Amino acid sequence: MLTVNIGPLVLPVHLAMLMAAVAVAFSVSHLLGRRQKTRGVGHILSDMLIAALLTARLAFVVTWFDLYRATPWAMLDIRDGGYTAWAGIVAALLVAAWHGWRIPASGKPLGLALASGVLAYGVLSGASLTIKNRPTALPATALTTLAGEPTGLARLADGKPLVVNLWASWCPPCRREMPLLAQAQKAQGDIAFVFVNQGEKQDIVQHYLSGNRGENGIGLSNVVLDRNTALGKAVGSMALPTTLFYDASGQLRATHIGELSAASLADKLRQLHEPAKQANVTLKNQE
Repeated sequence: MLTVNIGPLVLPVHLAMLMAAVAVAFSVSHLLGRRQKTRGVGHILSDMLIAALLTARLAFVVTWFDLYRATPWAMLDIRDGGYTAWAGIVAALLVAAWHGWRIPASGKPLGLALASGVLAYGVLSGASLTIKNRPTALPATALTTLAGEPTGLARLADGKPLVVNLWASWCPPCRREMPLLAQAQKAQGDIAFVFVNQGEKQDIVQHYLSGNRGENGIGLSNVVLDRNTALGKAVGSMALPTTLFYDASGQLRATHIGELSAASLADKLRQLHEPAKQANVTLKNQE
């Protein structure tokens, strides 16, 4: 499962788990504060969270600064999911250590609150791993070319690393990221890109693509149809766009829910070239 529905919202499952863990940590902090009739450590947790988010974002922007240089305002657009997790964790721990040095009495309640949050995240992660509806191998979903011929992801990959983009013409973020993906498809000859339309008829897809050709058009290759949205269901994503990154052996290495930026796409493509033993680690770093 890649996404989870919370009312009208569709969130990446890892983000939903992180939000739940943070809520648990703040709840424990509040309960300890009431029991001890003190302020609690909620303000320290807030400082840690802010420091973690800002530092993780800054580290990611610095890493991919050349890609942000042309559009500096994009550095503020956190919807691209660009964060460097380890940098955020280090920043949060430094803030915790600083508060612990200033207020020694905060050490125990802060440790309990943090342990509760980490435990909650661990339990939720373990539960998500027991749910067998997020395959890590290349799905064998039957797809159809625009010419009406049957095909599949393995055939389209042809032994190369594979980027699979789930999209629809009615989806604004799908349309916005298309030129970026089209450019990457042309530049990355050693990686196969497949664009799997979700649930639309052939004439609608062809009309959309033909209307976006030309000098400023997107010019996509490997556009296929998934009329019953079977691939989205197979990978456990109810959100569009969803982009899946498979290595040459057909193992899922990373995912991205929502619109890609040049930096977030480059970061995910880099993961495709990492050693296979890192696969389980990179799957935890999804947007």
